[in-house]
Amino acid sequence: MSEKSNMPESAESTSTPAEGPSGTAKTTTPRAKKKRWPITVGVIAAIVVIAGAGMWVWHEQPSFCNAFCHVSMDPYLPTYEAEPGEAALDKWGNEVADASGMMAAVHRADPECNASCTSCHVPTIGEQVAEFGAFVSGDYDVVSVGSSAVAGQPSYSLIERTLDELVAARGLESGDEFCLNEACHNLTREDLVELTAEYDRNPHVAQHEEYSCGTCHKGHRASVNYCSKCHADAPIPDGWITVGQEQDLEYRAN
Repeated sequence: MSEKSNMPESAESTSTPAEGPSGTAKTTTPRAKKKRWPITVGVIAAIVVIAGAGMWVWHEQPSFCNAFCHVSMDPYLPTYEAEPGEAALDKWGNEVADASGMMAAVHRADPECNASCTSCHVPTIGEQVAEFGAFVSGDYDVVSVGSSAVAGQPSYSLIERTLDELVAARGLESGDEFCLNEACHNLTREDLVELTAEYDRNPHVAQHEEYSCGTCHKGHRASVNYCSKCHADAPIPDGWITVGQEQDLEYRAN
């Protein structure tokens, strides 16, 4: 018996090259694996971009502010969604006879404006960092709504931001620059005087001194006719209140 015949059959078969159709020996080479990591990375990148774009769009919606970060902001959302001409609740849970007195509802309902939260509340980097810290710790700047709280609303509401604070956040000089501009109310003080010229006591004439727009116009609660502080006969538009009523609401909310 020869040495070759003593070799295992498996070893003999593996050492013999395969023959091709013409009878010639055919060698096989391992197939190179396709590099799929660029496709995987591309898909992941696309998902991140799409998710980021969607998050950015949602970031500018009131539902984002209400649902994701500001737990104590729940009372604010109804003031934004309220319909002018209908009764509503302010951010403290007080009844407002007409939502036309709340500028958040008015600006949201105006098709030419269609304002969102960030139309007025410009989120600076520093502010967002502080808000994230408050979200993690649950330590918000809030005021108690006390006896004005209603069922389904929390007992606390985020502290009110004044027009001066909104102006500073946007890096502007004054409330006039914040409100009277091409993007919002493309008017001047003189234009406002003409628009309310039919009133016996024109609220836009600087009778004593020039007041900020935010003195009378409130975003998430009933606006105030500041003239009523001294003039008992000052007309009170639907959904508005007097200075005395405003002071009472502020006292109960602190």
